[in-house]
Amino acid sequence: MDYIIRECTEKDLPELVELCGLHSEYERADFTPIGKEVLLKKAMFSDPPRLFCFVIESHNKLQGYFSYTFDYSTWDAQTFLYLDCLYLMPAFRGHRIGEKVFDKLKEIAMQNDCVNIQWQTPIFNERAIQFYHRIGATGKNKVRFLIDIKHTDNESV
Repeated sequence: MDYIIRECTEKDLPELVELCGLHSEYERADFTPIGKEVLLKKAMFSDPPRLFCFVIESHNKLQGYFSYTFDYSTWDAQTFLYLDCLYLMPAFRGHRIGEKVFDKLKEIAMQNDCVNIQWQTPIFNERAIQFYHRIGATGKNKVRFLIDIKHTDNESV
């Protein structure tokens, strides 16, 4: 299978937003593409960037992406790399691309003196969970919460 892993460019943003939509469908999450290109451009191509993204490309078409940020752990008192998204089109799963992605993430984490790489996946994504265990990752059972600031009546909180 021919593919390359490369940094996302501004010209990739329309396809990236499409992949985000497919990723959200796969994870059974809400998503709207409205305004995402502008917001992602601002986050990824500002100085300094707030979000970093690589794409998996095959025959001039994006077949996947992964994005990450750097965050700080109070408990470890060190920086960690947070893998925000990882998505591959179905035809590109099972070809060891995920291993190459994590090799790249480990390299980036080491270059940035990160203590670890953290991420999450839905509990129903059994295939991904098996893959993560196979590459040596350990899981922590937690429940993720959020408060939607833009759509919440803050006075009732």
